[in-house]
Amino acid sequence: MAALGQAAKTSPPGTESIGKMIDAAGGSVLVLFDEVLNFLNRHRDMAESFHAFIQNMTVAMTGTTRSAAVISLPRSKVEMGDWDWEWQERITKVVLRRVAKDLIANDETEISEVIRRRLFEDLGAEKARMEVAKEYTNWCFERRNQLPAEWMSTSASETRLREFLVSKFETCYPFHPATLSVFQRKWQTLTQYPQTRGTLATLAQWVALAYQKDHKHARPEPLITLGSAPLDVPEFLSVALGQLGDSKLSPAIEADISGQHSHACALDADTKGPLQGIHRRVGAAILFESSGGQREKVAHLPELRFAIGGPSVDTTSVDNAAITLENKAYYIRKVSSDGFQIRQQATLKKVVNDRKASLDTETDVKPAVRSLVQKIFEKGASVPLVVYPTDSTDIQDSPRLVIVLADPDSEWSSGGAVRKRIAEWTRQRGKSPRLYPGSPVWCVKKRGRELREKVEWWLAWRRVAQEARDGSLGQEYEKIDDKRVETHLKSAEDEAHQQVWSDYRFIAVADPAEPDGIRELDIGAGHAHGQDTMCGRVLQTLKSHSLLSESVSPTTLTNSWPPAFKESGAWPLTSLRQSFLNGALTRLLDPDTVLRTKIADFVLRGEFGLASSPNPDATYAQVRFLELIPPDEIAFQEGVFLLTKAKAQSLKAPAKPGPEPAPVEPKPTPGGPTPEPSPRPAPLPGPQTKTIRVSGSLPPEVWNRFGTKVIPKLKTGTDVKTTVSFSMTIDLSQAPTVEADLRQILGDLGLSGKVKIE
Repeated sequence: MAALGQAAKTSPPGTESIGKMIDAAGGSVLVLFDEVLNFLNRHRDMAESFHAFIQNMTVAMTGTTRSAAVISLPRSKVEMGDWDWEWQERITKVVLRRVAKDLIANDETEISEVIRRRLFEDLGAEKARMEVAKEYTNWCFERRNQLPAEWMSTSASETRLREFLVSKFETCYPFHPATLSVFQRKWQTLTQYPQTRGTLATLAQWVALAYQKDHKHARPEPLITLGSAPLDVPEFLSVALGQLGDSKLSPAIEADISGQHSHACALDADTKGPLQGIHRRVGAAILFESSGGQREKVAHLPELRFAIGGPSVDTTSVDNAAITLENKAYYIRKVSSDGFQIRQQATLKKVVNDRKASLDTETDVKPAVRSLVQKIFEKGASVPLVVYPTDSTDIQDSPRLVIVLADPDSEWSSGGAVRKRIAEWTRQRGKSPRLYPGSPVWCVKKRGRELREKVEWWLAWRRVAQEARDGSLGQEYEKIDDKRVETHLKSAEDEAHQQVWSDYRFIAVADPAEPDGIRELDIGAGHAHGQDTMCGRVLQTLKSHSLLSESVSPTTLTNSWPPAFKESGAWPLTSLRQSFLNGALTRLLDPDTVLRTKIADFVLRGEFGLASSPNPDATYAQVRFLELIPPDEIAFQEGVFLLTKAKAQSLKAPAKPGPEPAPVEPKPTPGGPTPEPSPRPAPLPGPQTKTIRVSGSLPPEVWNRFGTKVIPKLKTGTDVKTTVSFSMTIDLSQAPTVEADLRQILGDLGLSGKVKIE
């Protein structure tokens, strides 16, 4: 350059003087004119003189032998201004193109040789390089249909393809061919990328850091692959992004690939052996393959397989890692069927995660969970439902099966506090023992946060969908397709519904045989199918464990006849009904309805009898046997008994006939006519019916007897109308509980709309 500067300061030398200079040097002079435009930029007043010098030099070189001149001109627009570009075009088109020839000095072969000389003093044993090249070639050849076509030419024969692959791996050693070629395939069209110098600057740090990492983590690799890029080192990342010219990718790389809490590192926490760090390596390959100046900025699966795969890592592992990482990542997105891309704009997953993080547990999540669970249990419920009781008095002591839905915060555990509370509330209602402890069927959630997580995702997607409709979503996110958002919203809602079926898997019912009086049933994870309901699933489980029956048979009643009532042969109906809901007999959904129907049938067929109103002398005022009884006449109250067949037969047996008295003949009056029977009086004209009304106050001690004696007699007439009026005075604190009990009883009797409570 000193000689160049001296020549430029004087008039352009003639052709003969340049030729003599070259011949004097022995005819093998390599003239390098590097940084030409930098010189011209410093000496713009000499530009014309330098132009003439270049012209004279080319003329002189034309007649010179055994000599060469190489002129290197910069190609990066970042390094030059408009004036520089103008002079480069002049020199290239007007001068050099006449007698010179363009050379490509940065192809893969040249780059590999430059790197060998500039970055490595010793590449190791030649045998090791050949073995690595052969091993990778065999791996690639076996999977040639799954790797990029530019590496696996299908037109070449197997022998030539093997030779081609071996030469590539040997030439690029210790780099993987994809590591070097990505700069030519993807990055070289970047206007700001300095190509050879940029590649060297990037790889220089890469080699040093990769060498340190291999020794630090004891995970040596045969080749330096794209996955080994030390993106977690700020110095290297700044160099790589500087060459790429896109420093805004740094947050994306930090969040998804290289950060200490990145998605890739979280997924790699459990990876071991050859797959250790597979998600981070795939993420790094996606970065390099989907960046640069190419028109289609996409890293396709075949490219990722070739760049990351090898003898110890199969293509399936690469595919799974790429798909898993994309599912979790905020900035990596899937493009078409097999492409992946990293961009500085966040994906929908980032939006949803931000909205999920903004949810309040107490005001947003818990109410939504409770509402969802209640909605699913209420759908198609065939039995009464008690939702989230806070006290034992919230559960009615009713002679009918009821499903008690435990709060989602109450999670089942054997021997835990929830089980103890359920056992206590099943035995007691307030301070009084329950008459029907078998009535409540508890449904309790299993332990875990899965349901809450699903509901949080659902709420987050619902917020995103609303913002997408309103157009209030920020510009920092990618453009959102409304149909895509609605699809995700529907999927999140379905998953939340399904999680309810999966989480509410424990049933607790009263069982006197258990130490604490509670039997636990694990019904497993359920799945919503068509017309299935949670209530139906619970009832079906009870039936499968012989804890619930649709009906009752005569054999069951005979075999279960209490010993205390065997001698008398009379089983009070109140005790009979209670047996079906205190654990003594198999539960019935609605004992009142089932027993009324079945008892009427049993009496008609003569399998049992029915008696009511025992007199003080231990006799029965009314015995039904082998006769039709309307089911609604059967009352579950004191003084009504189910009789054994033998007892009913003995009570209904007719009395033994006695001697009939002789008929008394009328004696005729002596001398008079025989008397004739007197005719009956004719009925008097007038109304033939009469209305009888019964009214008055009844003391509580005769209520039951009044119902069994008077009401059946009233039913012998027609147009029977009955009204009731009750009043009571109780403590104000007990009024809500008593009122709730009365409403529950009226509901069980089907009188909710007919009898009012004021």
